[in-house]
Amino acid sequence: MRANLIVVCGATATGKSDIAVAIAKEIGAEIVNADSMQLYKGMDIGTAKLNTQEQAGITHHLLDMVTVSQDVTVSWYQELARAKIDEINSRGIPAVVVGGTGLYIKSILDDLVFPETDPDVRQKITDEAEKLGNDEMHSRLSKLDPAAGLAIPKENIRRVIRALEVIEITGQPFTATLPRKDSTRYPKALQFGLVMDRASLDTQILLRVEKMWQAGFVDEVEELINQGLLEGKTAQAAIGYAQIVRMKHGELTQDQAMEYTARATRQYARRQETWFSRDERITWLKPGSISQRMATLLPTILKA
Repeated sequence: MRANLIVVCGATATGKSDIAVAIAKEIGAEIVNADSMQLYKGMDIGTAKLNTQEQAGITHHLLDMVTVSQDVTVSWYQELARAKIDEINSRGIPAVVVGGTGLYIKSILDDLVFPETDPDVRQKITDEAEKLGNDEMHSRLSKLDPAAGLAIPKENIRRVIRALEVIEITGQPFTATLPRKDSTRYPKALQFGLVMDRASLDTQILLRVEKMWQAGFVDEVEELINQGLLEGKTAQAAIGYAQIVRMKHGELTQDQAMEYTARATRQYARRQETWFSRDERITWLKPGSISQRMATLLPTILKA
């Protein structure tokens, strides 16, 4: 088959991981993670990371790559993911990329340019962020670069600061680093997006949050705090983890932490939908069971 790279994307809680496993089983592929939080060891429940049984014997790559005290960059991920995809393909095996981090997926497919950092500019913006707070800095980013505001959640202040730094250094929007239409790294890649109507997705998100708490999410965060969660800016800003940390600090009750997690997840899903809707290369799959969706996408994959 000519399509040796298949991408499964879409908003959180739409069933991407299960579809990716079903595709991989059908065509003999291996899976490459494109969820920025599933890169972290120990961040399992809160990221809905598949366990060994759910992976169904399919080899998964780029899971559990770093500790929660570490921060990673898109350029780091780009190099790692492309190398892994190329290595899988070199063995005559297709790769299925799955995840909801739009910028990570775009960094695989397209020739993004990552400007160098300027320590002085970075420090100035960091100082402003500490003084003004996440909401104000994210609002500034959204005014300067609305697309970046959609792609980067306000909770991830490190990425907000980085985007503002790029804007100040280059004088251009952060998303000016995004590719031209003719700069695709993998021109034969097939992209499939999963969608769900708003009411159903909101219900699914609420159920997922409740299941996470029942599965021991609070205990997971407590263990990660012991492993250095509060030392890393990226991991502790993850949805759910940030709310439980606030609960541990006495800022939220448990009910509030669950409510705020569900709310933040819904907001994140809206941003994901907006981000992916801009990519005309994505074939969107209607809501349905795994078998129904597989019946739609398999003919496209097998004839590619």
